[in-house]
Amino acid sequence: MLAQRTLKALTRAVGVGLHSGERVELTLRPAPPDTGIVFRRIDLPQPVDIPVNAQAVTDTRLASTLSAGDAKVRTVEHLMSACAGLGLDNLYIDITAEEVPILDGSASSFVYLLQSAGIEWQKAPRKFLRVLKPVEVREGEGEQLKWARLAPHHGFTLSFEIDFQHPAVDSTEQQVSFDMGTGRYSRDIARARTFAFSKDVEMMRASGLALGGGLDNAIVMDDTKVLNEGGLRYAEEFAKHKILDAIGDLYCVGHPMLAAYSAFRSGHALNNQLLRALLARQDAWDIVSFEDARQAPSGFAQLARAW
Repeated sequence: MLAQRTLKALTRAVGVGLHSGERVELTLRPAPPDTGIVFRRIDLPQPVDIPVNAQAVTDTRLASTLSAGDAKVRTVEHLMSACAGLGLDNLYIDITAEEVPILDGSASSFVYLLQSAGIEWQKAPRKFLRVLKPVEVREGEGEQLKWARLAPHHGFTLSFEIDFQHPAVDSTEQQVSFDMGTGRYSRDIARARTFAFSKDVEMMRASGLALGGGLDNAIVMDDTKVLNEGGLRYAEEFAKHKILDAIGDLYCVGHPMLAAYSAFRSGHALNNQLLRALLARQDAWDIVSFEDARQAPSGFAQLARAW
């Protein structure tokens, strides 16, 4: 049986929110089979559970926000991406503020935290959302066109193309593909950082956003170049970060996927629209498990490799 996975022990992190600038503590704890990933706002007068699912995504401006009633947790995509990359199904995440800490701007710190706690198999079959028919969402036309698509595939692959028309971005590879079955998420995707343009950062701060952002947790560019002293971590870091985000956004469906995802200039909003369009078509998906792990896609029966 290809089994569900959770942590062996709890682990903690402290950081600041990218947009809020507030100090925040995370405690990541094991959870029983079929729990899914659940954020818990423990800073509120009465703690509130916010289970991860596509319908719980209520805001996609600059990040993905989950809500349960009036309680919110913002900027979940990097932590969700790490959970997907390591194949974690069940997890409680206690959080002391409204926004997940940005840490280094990638998913690598979350990967390290989760792997340090250890990952263990559980006595329940892992449940995959399998895409049966193609589903696509599109927005805009011509130079404003954006689209995202899911198609049937025995595995989970992602292909993303960016188009920012900026010298620093144009000089890098703008189309990247990744196969989750390779087990190379930690090495090839997780270290890609979020990025921003210095002129946009100034406008965001004037609007009370990006208050916790800086060169230590994002790639920042002026009109011509990358300002970070160390440069890029990957030759195609911009496109790889968009794949990192997409992995986290898609994992908000509540299950690992069996699908081929492809996108052009997509973002958090379009990724969530894609999930909602998929779920609205009952004939386009089903839930499957693998009693014989050998029938699962190549690489899915193994725990993700460390660095």
